Amino acid sequence: MRWDNLISDDAALFGADAVTTRTFDTPEFRGVTFHEIRARSIVNRVPGASRMPFEWTVNPYRGCTHACVYCFARKTHSYLDLDTGLGFDSQIVVKVNAPELLRRQLASPRWHGEHIAMGTNVDCYQRAEGKYRLMPGIIAALRDRANPFSILTKGTLILRDLDLLVQAAQVTEVGISVSVGFTDRELWRTVEPGTPAPERRLDVVRTLTEHGIGCGVLMAPVIPFLGDSPEQLRATVRAIAASGATSVTPLVLHLRPGAREWFMSWLAAHHPHLVRRYERLYAEGAYAPKWYQRRITRHVHELAQEYGIGPKPSAAARRITPVREPDRETGTQLTLL
Repeated sequence: MRWDNLISDDAALFGADAVTTRTFDTPEFRGVTFHEIRARSIVNRVPGASRMPFEWTVNPYRGCTHACVYCFARKTHSYLDLDTGLGFDSQIVVKVNAPELLRRQLASPRWHGEHIAMGTNVDCYQRAEGKYRLMPGIIAALRDRANPFSILTKGTLILRDLDLLVQAAQVTEVGISVSVGFTDRELWRTVEPGTPAPERRLDVVRTLTEHGIGCGVLMAPVIPFLGDSPEQLRATVRAIAASGATSVTPLVLHLRPGAREWFMSWLAAHHPHLVRRYERLYAEGAYAPKWYQRRITRHVHELAQEYGIGPKPSAAARRITPVREPDRETGTQLTLL
C-alpha cells in the first residue's frame, strides 16, 4: 500500500478538508486509486422542483469499480477534473467520514426524519465497500434514529449487512431494490465487468425476502438489440420471479453525455454492426424513443403478470424509480446505476 497527500487545491475541488490518495497492492484493487476525503457534508438535498418521491440522498462514494459501460454517472467525474472513461472505473472518491457525518446530521434539531435514498448515483456496495466498510456505520446511524431509507444496488456485499438491515426494518421503513437488467452471461461479462453475476444478484433478492425484507428488481438497463429480444426478456423476468422479487420495474438504456461517448466506443469495438442502428435510435437525445420504451415496458409487465410478480411496484421500487432530475452534489440526473 502507498499513499500521498494531494495539494490543497485538490481538497477544494473535492469539496473536502483533506484528501489522501492510496493504492492497494492486492488483486481485487490492482489499478484502482482511492481518493480518501474528509467530506464537509454527506446528506444531499434533491432540488425542490424534483418529482422524486424523496428529497435526500447519501453517496459515500464517487466513481465505481463496477465499470458498467453505460453508467450515467460517468459525467460526474468531469466535475472533479477526472476522466469519465477508465478514470471513472479506477479513480474512486471515498468519503471516509460518511458515517460520523450522517450521525451528526440525523441528530440535528433541524433534521425531521425524512427518507434518505442511497445508490442513486453510484453503487454504495461496489467493491471498495469491502475495504472501507462505510455502510455498516451508515445503516446503524439510520437504525438508531429510526430514519426511513432505501438502497439500490448491484452488489452482493449488501448481505454482509443483513443483520443491520433486519434490525432497521424492525423500527423504520427500509426499501431495497437490486438492479438486474438481463441474465445473459456473455452480455454481462462485457457491459458490467466489475459486477457480481446476475444470478448472484438474484440470490440477494431471495435472501432478503427470506429474511422478511421485501426486495424489488429494477430491470435496468434493457439494452437495445443486445438484451431486448422476447426470449431474453422472458428469461430475465422468469429468473426475477423465481427469486421472489416483490416487483419488477423495466428501464431502457439511456445514454447521457459522458456515458454516451464511452458506450459508443465500446459498441464500435464489440458490435460495430450496431453503431448506425444506435445512432438512429438515439438521434433525438439521451433516451430511446417513447414507442420503444412503451413496447419494452408493456412486454415486461405482461411477463411479470404471467409469472406472478405483483402488478404494482413495491414501496422500495417506487422510491428508486428513475426520474430525470438533477442531484445538487453531482450536477447530474439521479437515475439508475
